Amino acid sequence: MNTAVAVLSALLSAVCFGVGSVLQHQAARQTSARKALHPRLLFDLARRPMWVAGTALSVSSFAFLALALAFGPLVLVLPLAAMDLLFALPLLARRRREPLTRVEAAGMICTAGGVAVFLTVLPHSPASSVATVRDWAPAFAAFAGAVFLLAPLGASRPGRVRTASYAVCAALTLALLDGLTKSTAGRFRADGLGALFHWEPYALVAVGVTSLVLSQSAFQAGSLAIALPVIDTLEPIGAVAIGVAVFGEQLALTAGALTVQMAGAAAALTGIVLLGRSPLAAE
Repeated sequence: MNTAVAVLSALLSAVCFGVGSVLQHQAARQTSARKALHPRLLFDLARRPMWVAGTALSVSSFAFLALALAFGPLVLVLPLAAMDLLFALPLLARRRREPLTRVEAAGMICTAGGVAVFLTVLPHSPASSVATVRDWAPAFAAFAGAVFLLAPLGASRPGRVRTASYAVCAALTLALLDGLTKSTAGRFRADGLGALFHWEPYALVAVGVTSLVLSQSAFQAGSLAIALPVIDTLEPIGAVAIGVAVFGEQLALTAGALTVQMAGAAAALTGIVLLGRSPLAAE
């Protein structure tokens, strides 16, 4: 039952995030580049109804993700939640009244099939756990260090480099957000409102605001064909790494199963790249 709730909630999270990202991107592209990486970007976007609708869907996505992580491990939930392009592209095709191409269909099949293969050989992991600050310290240091290096690089380089740099930063902070969501959900399940006396909910809010600024900066800087595949690729990789390193979750236990799992992950990543290169995403 826990696994069913986790899987369904993760898929609903992907649907909401995919559709919400399309709406947020269209609104963010209409703002000034001078507001990138600054909270003023959010105040400007908040006056745009399309962005508000997209953000409401993103909040719903986060709520479904939190529910999924309350019942399942990161290594199960995040590969499913990262399939938002499967839902974003059909919406873009419908908006442009164009059919999906064979390459786009192949990308959707690779993504869905690769995730299915990855999860088929996934062993059971603890459904809910809380990590200590000491467990979290290496992950925070590594991810924050990468963001502090890449954000200035993006600010100094226009075009694709800026979009990709901001997208990598957004993906890393979103991976941290995923881990903190799991930890906070575990606290609330164990302690109820007593979770408010722990550090995780407040770190969740701080990282959440940071990830929102970075993701909107990536959307504002360039095409979804660059930003969304980067986020969809690196966020689940980072979240799975956090699940293994911080929460003690497990990947495949044997060499053969691990080979199958890596092949599934490679197929899923290939599918994400194919979807991201679609002319629909470029628009």
